[in-house]
Parts: sequence; structure tokens; C-alpha cells
Amino acid sequence: MIPGLLSFTVEWRSVCRMAPERIVIAGASGLIGRALTASLRADGIEVVHLVRHPVRGPQEIAWLQDGHALSPDILAGADAVIGLNGASIGRLPWTRGYRETLRTSRLTPTRVLAAALRELGDDAPAFLSASAVGYYGHSPGEPVDERSGAGDTFLARLCIDWETAALSAGDRVRTVLLRTASVLHPEGVLKPLMRLAGVGLAGPLGTGRQVWPWISLDDEVRGIRHAIDHDLAGPVNLTGPTPATAADIGRALSHRLHRPYLLPAPAWALRLVLGRAAADSLLLADADAAPRALLRSGFEFRHPTAQDAIDAAIG
Repeated sequence: MIPGLLSFTVEWRSVCRMAPERIVIAGASGLIGRALTASLRADGIEVVHLVRHPVRGPQEIAWLQDGHALSPDILAGADAVIGLNGASIGRLPWTRGYRETLRTSRLTPTRVLAAALRELGDDAPAFLSASAVGYYGHSPGEPVDERSGAGDTFLARLCIDWETAALSAGDRVRTVLLRTASVLHPEGVLKPLMRLAGVGLAGPLGTGRQVWPWISLDDEVRGIRHAIDHDLAGPVNLTGPTPATAADIGRALSHRLHRPYLLPAPAWALRLVLGRAAADSLLLADADAAPRALLRSGFEFRHPTAQDAIDAAIG
């Protein structure tokens, strides 16, 4: 065989071995889960969903029913298990009861997945567990990355417990903590902002100077797949590479919709209407989170600015 051709053949076979063939996703009914499933299946990858509704086909497996543990056999042989479970943080206000729902809907599924993977030990697939950049809380003027410590907001404390649950899978499981930023999409963080802009009520939230971590849906999906394919482990910030303030994002959206951006909403009013936990965790928190792990592993963003992400999302 020609030496150059031999080298190419060995390299191609190596790539083929690394390409995932079967992915198990829990919590696939949300925005990210649906887009990720479509992306994987478009490339011929088998995707199995763990579901809580009645099973509708061979690509669905029931779980979290009757308090039973998840059989490790269901996860065995997969290339990766992705946990995206969690009640929507966009549902407001966060009453005391709903704050508990936010916790249990994340911690219980994550612990069940981790326990099954722990039983598989060295044969366990990679575990990619959802988290959020809310982990960093409120850190104005202080850029943060995956090496930074946690904040002290409600969402930060929830993320600490969420990641602890994922890491209970044990040292023999490659675990990735997907610290996702707000997804700039009409079904994501843009949804309430578009409603306000549509009736002419858009304007700065608080001072508007707080840095909002953000990401496009396309780069969110590509980032998750990159973490699988490049053997990343530990925390991974799924955030856009260019910082943007709340006002930057609000203005870009209003400009795209040809609507004014004038009426401010002071911090005290946001806390009164939404409750302190939600307002401080979601709208007023300032966290300039950098995607250090992605960039160092060679990831290239398709939408490097918030304006790019908004233009792509709204068309």
C-alpha cells in the first residue's frame, strides 16, 4: 500500500472509531434536547430517549416511574448519556413551591442516572449533565471561567447541588458539567423579551449594564457534540465568546424587531414582581463567563456575538 494512503487509512479508521453510534438522552423534550436529537439523527446516530410519558416507539424507554432505579443495562453500550432534565427556569414567579420543583426536577433524575452509570464502572459511557452559568452567581467586573468558584444566588446554590449529583457517578465515569448560558432563541430567553418589545415596553432591566452570558441554539448543540467527540471532562461553559450586557441584548433584539428600547425596569420593581430569587438569579446577575474549555479544545463558534445569534434566531 502507498505510505501516504496507509497513513490516511489509519487516521480515517481512528476517526470512525471515535464517532458516536448511540446516545441516550434524558429530558429531550425541551428546546435544547429537541435540537440536539435532530442534529445527532441527521448524522445517522441512534438516539434513545428516556421518557416519563407512555412509550411511543422503540427509541423511547420509560424511567423514573414508581420510584424504581434505572437499570444500568439500559445505558450499557452507549457512547454518551446526556441529562437535560429540569423544570423551566423561565416560568415565573419562583414561588417557594416552584423553587422546590426546580430543585427536585434536576437533582432526582441526575442522581438516578449517576447511580446507574456508577454501577457500570469502567464500562460506563460518558455522562454529560446539564448545569448553568448561573453557577457563578453575581460577580460584577470579575471575568469568570471554569476555574472560578460558585456564587451565592439561589440558582448558584442549585447548580452546586446539581453538579454534585452528577459527580456522584464516580471517578471512573467521564463526566461533563454543561454550564449553559441563556439560549438566544424565540423559545428561550428571547421569548419574554420579544413580548415586551412587541408592545413597546422594552428597556433596560435594572441598570442594563450587567453582563449576560448567552449562546445561540446552534452553538449550544455543536458545543455539546464537541464535548462528546473531544473527550472533555469537568465543567464546560457553553457561552458565546463575546461578552454582552443585558442592554446590548435588549437593544439588538429591539432593533431587529424595529421596536423602541426606552422604558427601564428598576431592580426593585423586578424583585417585587418576580421575587428576589428569580430577579437576582436571572435578570440582575452579572457574570462575564468565558468558554475557556471549548476554546482551548479548538471549538469555533458559528455565532460569535449576541447580535449574530439574534439575527440567526429571528431570521
